Amino acid sequence: MDPHAATKKLETLRTLMAGHTDTSEERRILDLLRDANAAELNYLLANIDLESLLGDMDDRIFGPDHHTALLTMLCRERAAQLALPVRASLVTALQRGGTPATAERALRDMFLSVHGRELTAFKNLLDAGNNHQDLEKLLFDDVDDPALREEILAHILREGEAAPSGENKVLSDIDDTFFANLKDTRYPSKTVYPGVLAFYAELDRGPGIIPGREGDLTFVTARPMDPLGAVENLTFDSLRKHGVPPHVVLSGSLTHLLGNSRIAAKKFDNFQRYVRVFPEYGFVFVGDSGQGDVEFGDKMLTAAPHAVHAVFIHDVVDTPETTRRAWREKRIHFFDTYVGAALEAFALGLISRDGLARVAIAARESMEGIAFASAAQRDARKVELTRDLQRADALTSPSPPAAH
Repeated sequence: MDPHAATKKLETLRTLMAGHTDTSEERRILDLLRDANAAELNYLLANIDLESLLGDMDDRIFGPDHHTALLTMLCRERAAQLALPVRASLVTALQRGGTPATAERALRDMFLSVHGRELTAFKNLLDAGNNHQDLEKLLFDDVDDPALREEILAHILREGEAAPSGENKVLSDIDDTFFANLKDTRYPSKTVYPGVLAFYAELDRGPGIIPGREGDLTFVTARPMDPLGAVENLTFDSLRKHGVPPHVVLSGSLTHLLGNSRIAAKKFDNFQRYVRVFPEYGFVFVGDSGQGDVEFGDKMLTAAPHAVHAVFIHDVVDTPETTRRAWREKRIHFFDTYVGAALEAFALGLISRDGLARVAIAARESMEGIAFASAAQRDARKVELTRDLQRADALTSPSPPAAH
């Protein structure tokens, strides 16, 4: 690509897009993009506001249909020439606001142009916006033509079955799982549990020497989703402030806030959608014993026994040991501390020995910074953590040299 020529084309394109664009300017924009080679086209699209570009191009009652022509060119004719980040940015621009039939067909064309591991990477880019405009919303809310949606999902399923990722999506609840917020009074309110972030990171990293792709953390919550995504975006902001890395949030609804079974049912609906969106992945769920997560985890395992590798339940209601053992036989593992959760995950082959050690270090350090309401409250939590730390140390400490 000639940098000087590409810069001149970008300046021309920005000038044409400035202010109102009449029919002749729209035609010049189309000609400029058509005449650009692949490198230039990617450069141009990466350096303009794609939502404004789509808004500038109009279809007219008696023609010309410049908006449709633009979508056909970018999403079908030249889609294979676009870099994945550019394709993802174009899909995100199409997703904003209403998605009329022309936009939905363009989205279909864009998905069908991507295959194999590139499709997995493309979907993860669309899911990484750190706001409510994620992939699940795109396919199940924004694309409301059932035939187009099923065409996209059928393509995703074929490609996912042909190219499994070998990695897991880490699904997690928020309240009383990530931090103390509803039923758990053992910690000060809004306390992030010691070691939880490290546990997420190790599940995401996986057990291998070479770590898996980062960014596979998704929160599945009963918190309601509103049409503008305000509640979900507030959840994103709260989690970011508490140190959570880039993630996705699958929200609940107002009608499912009452009753553990209804909460579990809504979370399960979200999970079923997510499995269809990412059929090439396995899944691990982290929840708590206070608000329907055990039932949700049981539904997950029943519906997708080969895809769901384990369910981890943070016990906040003192579940009897006999009940814990019964659930463990169903691959639902109760734990008191995140070091205990890491011990279970290590035994299942989901994290490495070094990963277990990293969770233990993180939990030990963060416990020291918690301002408990009383010495008795602090001592009770330290007893739990010390017990699990001792078990972890026995597995991770170097063995002494053999006696001669």
